[in-house]
Amino acid sequence: MNRTFLVLAFAILLFACSAPVEEGEAPELPQKAKNVILFIGDGVGIPTLNAASLFGYGKPLSLFVQQMPHSGLSDTSAANSWVSDSASGMTAIMTGTKTNNGVVSLGPDTIRREQDGQILKTLLELAEEKGLATGVVSNSSMADATPAACYAHANDRNKTGEIFRQILEPRFGDGVDVVIGPGRDAILGATAELEIDLAKALEDAGYTFVLSESEMLEAAPGTQRLVALYPDNEYDLATSADSAFEILSRDPDGFFLMVESNNHSEDVEATLSGTVKMDRMIRSLAERVGPDTLVIFAADHSYAYRIPGGGPGDEVISLVTVEDTHTAEEVLVAAQGPGSEAVRGLFPNTKLFSIMKEAYGW
Repeated sequence: MNRTFLVLAFAILLFACSAPVEEGEAPELPQKAKNVILFIGDGVGIPTLNAASLFGYGKPLSLFVQQMPHSGLSDTSAANSWVSDSASGMTAIMTGTKTNNGVVSLGPDTIRREQDGQILKTLLELAEEKGLATGVVSNSSMADATPAACYAHANDRNKTGEIFRQILEPRFGDGVDVVIGPGRDAILGATAELEIDLAKALEDAGYTFVLSESEMLEAAPGTQRLVALYPDNEYDLATSADSAFEILSRDPDGFFLMVESNNHSEDVEATLSGTVKMDRMIRSLAERVGPDTLVIFAADHSYAYRIPGGGPGDEVISLVTVEDTHTAEEVLVAAQGPGSEAVRGLFPNTKLFSIMKEAYGW
């Protein structure tokens, strides 16, 4: 092989490596996520997803979350029980540490209702310390276990006032920026019992505070910090999630957003309809985000839905059997975007914390 040939070969190789990407070729995805959106289907285990697909589309595997590019199965056990509640399940996801049922982002050394254990810093609190915008949206009370485990620490998930006051008195960072969801009357009452004038305290902390969906939609374009507390169920979850996304997206440093859709009850039609709506919401937001956003769907625990028989053409609602209890089986985790390739196989629920943290590059 002569020297002229080697020089020519090197020149060709150099040109090929520096050539621009042709139109139509997929651009290289960012290696790190600027943003993370975590969708939690509260109680939405694989049996519910299967039934919702049959209910909504007449066939299996038709939900968006069942078709995301990366998926795996997550264990859901608590530190003290094979069957978790939302407090322990969400604590594991948000902190990387298993705790006991009923405990919100405190360690398993906590004595429920009596004594705090180790404070477990959450992913949302880490994001606050890193200067990112943060938000929580839910169709459960904004002091309920799943949203609470993002921003608060309590030895009992039922301490509504103590939990919500941590919006005003965060342990880490300057507090969650966007809070949208129900629980208005209970939260106002519980904080008043602690002698907190919530409206004034939120205003003093720099929040826009509203009490209806129409007020939220009016306020959202002009604020970076928003607390919207609704009467129970008098709003649209997808609209709230869209507004939170729009607010947080204005932060040039990136954001973390958790959106919970609570879909487990003995009302089969409401549960399956809500799950289909949740899935469409996830699809809509996932299609709007840029390539720098990690989107994850997970469940904090499963629920006892089963389809023991039937076939195509049968009414799905009449086929479903329900036992009103949480169950211990693994749940689906599905993802797209930077870091989503880590979602594979079977893993403990605590791994979701490290997947999201590492996606950010922390």
